[in-house]
Amino acid sequence: MSDLDPVFAIGAADGRYRSKVQDLTPIVSEFGLMKYRVEVECAWVLFLAQCPGVEEFEPLDTDDAQYVADIAANFDEQSAQRIKALEATTNHDVKAVEYFLKEAFAQRPTLQTVNEWIHFGCTSEDINNTAYGLMIKNARDSVLLPHMQGLIETLDQLAQANADLPMLSRTHGQTASPTTLGKEIKNVAARLQRQKAQLQSLEILGKFNGAVGNFNAHLVAYPNLDWASLSDQFISSLGLSNNPWTTQIEPHDYIAEVSHCIIRFNQILLDFDRDIWSYISIEYFKQRKVEGETGSSTMPHKINPIDFENSEGNIGIANALLDHMASKLMVSRWQRDLSDSTVLRNLGTAFAHCAIAYQATLKGLSRLDVNPEAIGGDLNNSWEVLAEAVQTVMRKFAMPEPYEQLKAATRGRRLSAEVYQEILQELNLPEAAMQELEGLTPDSYIGTAAALTRKPLP
Repeated sequence: MSDLDPVFAIGAADGRYRSKVQDLTPIVSEFGLMKYRVEVECAWVLFLAQCPGVEEFEPLDTDDAQYVADIAANFDEQSAQRIKALEATTNHDVKAVEYFLKEAFAQRPTLQTVNEWIHFGCTSEDINNTAYGLMIKNARDSVLLPHMQGLIETLDQLAQANADLPMLSRTHGQTASPTTLGKEIKNVAARLQRQKAQLQSLEILGKFNGAVGNFNAHLVAYPNLDWASLSDQFISSLGLSNNPWTTQIEPHDYIAEVSHCIIRFNQILLDFDRDIWSYISIEYFKQRKVEGETGSSTMPHKINPIDFENSEGNIGIANALLDHMASKLMVSRWQRDLSDSTVLRNLGTAFAHCAIAYQATLKGLSRLDVNPEAIGGDLNNSWEVLAEAVQTVMRKFAMPEPYEQLKAATRGRRLSAEVYQEILQELNLPEAAMQELEGLTPDSYIGTAAALTRKPLP
């Protein structure tokens, strides 16, 4: 056992839950940040080499250009360790990346003369903000969105399978007009889908405009070049959207947008986790037992809804981090202060706790069985929910004080089928009204719930 063993990790994401976030590791770790920095620096050299008007930088031949591209493509643990060794001397993480690339260029004689084009016209933040942009984009597209889509699809499938299963609603925790189990789950899937679509559409911004965002040094070196247009082209080549209005830093507003969108998705999921937890407690769902698993250290009978609780807890951690990032990262003193740097390094932690939560909910769902007997029994013991329908039909036939009459007859009472029929008789309803109401049952009083469930997600 070494210090690198997960049991020695300070944070749970890199320790206990390491296996659940392996797909995030190469993206949001410090290794990932260094890799994206190298990618940006190499891309900038290749861009400048092809830039008309930069006569002093002769175009690279095909082999040299491929060599530069391969430095980024083949970035590995050894590369990362070399950058860390250089940083021990420079005490500057981006300068260490520059020196790493100069060492790599020096190994190829035809590239030795272009060493000083590495980091040309750049402030460290040009490299950092684009590297973080690539990190966020890739984490979103390759990890978070697929997990989100998996949740939405699973919920929609569960909804479709139970579209017609009548279920008692419980507004304010009290018996209320029936719905179907499928409709209530479809509500969640639709809400999650809306937030996922918004997250997917958010622009990931970047800037590449020098020390304070004005191309000061660029224009001194090459006053006749349209640096604003070139910067836009370069940012676009990275797959990001250009932000031309910045100080030294890209102001991180888009990171707040991303964070808030993920928070909304997470809060919807947390709402679902708590509802399912409650439905399990009243046996609307049964949990499948797993052989060898212990639910309680002292009560052998228990199967606890631990996966939904795990999801809820990890959502809380993720949202606390994301909320802080959303508010803190938008604020920087004057043209820039460094307080964003240490906060940005925790983006991966926030994303990791999101991924852990999404997987926990999916695991919990995979171990559930719907219990139609408990759901149906609960509904059949709640005939008082038909009072809404009765008073509405009475209004249709202009009967006096329909709400008040039903309130007097039903409030605070549990009705049976027999008592329901007795109340109908006592109300002296017109024959047409009786025909509409006497055959009504709680399990048939579901409105458009089934049809709404079967509508496609937006």
